[in-house]
Amino acid sequence: MMQSTTINGCALEWQRWPASAQTQLPPLVLLHEGLGSTRMWRGFPAWLASRTGCDVIVYSRPGYGHSGPMPLPRTKQYLHVEATEVLPAFVQSLHLPRPPVLFGHSDGGSIVLLAAALADMPLAGVVTMAPHVLVEEATMEGIRRAGERWEQGEDFRQRLGRYHADVDTVFHTWHDTWLSDWFRDWNIVQDLAKITVPVLAIQGEDDEYATMQQMDLIEAHCGAEVQVVKLPHCGHWPQREQPDALLAAVGEFVARL
Repeated sequence: MMQSTTINGCALEWQRWPASAQTQLPPLVLLHEGLGSTRMWRGFPAWLASRTGCDVIVYSRPGYGHSGPMPLPRTKQYLHVEATEVLPAFVQSLHLPRPPVLFGHSDGGSIVLLAAALADMPLAGVVTMAPHVLVEEATMEGIRRAGERWEQGEDFRQRLGRYHADVDTVFHTWHDTWLSDWFRDWNIVQDLAKITVPVLAIQGEDDEYATMQQMDLIEAHCGAEVQVVKLPHCGHWPQREQPDALLAAVGEFVARL
């Protein structure tokens, strides 16, 4: 059942998939991609709860899904704000019985790395899937192609609009931010050394929005143990394209914690 919690004056929609039995495992808090929302995870949170035995909590960030509006205009620090202000306040509001594992996809993957590095919140670990730690040409090319699909017809907009109250703002803020000159030198590599909890980093080998340089940088610069999983025959959405391999990797990681 969808719920709502107000954080810093913004109502955030969220949903919980409880573990099937009492567990001492950490809960998992999921952060969606740059065009995502709670509902766009589809059946994955339920599968994740079943496979890992963990409570799974998913929320839509400000401006996404049917949460309240996002702060505009965006600045180069917008992901830092999500990581150090919105996310810790949301997690605190949940009154979780133990520190969670943060699980982020794409932009959400960047946010969980920043949260582990910079936020004042206890964590058990981090799963970062298809994250960005700097802006690559591959990232911008993938976003340009998405922009072309958006302009070519209504189908893309209509499909995305099923999941967002303000789909035009969701798309254009994502598209325009990542392709802007002022965002081109965005880089969080220097923050990775401050991470002190175990990290599971996952990327498809055919990711349309990044190269394996992202994984290499995380592995080289992270201040804690990093396990890298590279999924063959997989693009930017492992939860759709390689769900079994993804669930196995996350289940093993959580069990070790």
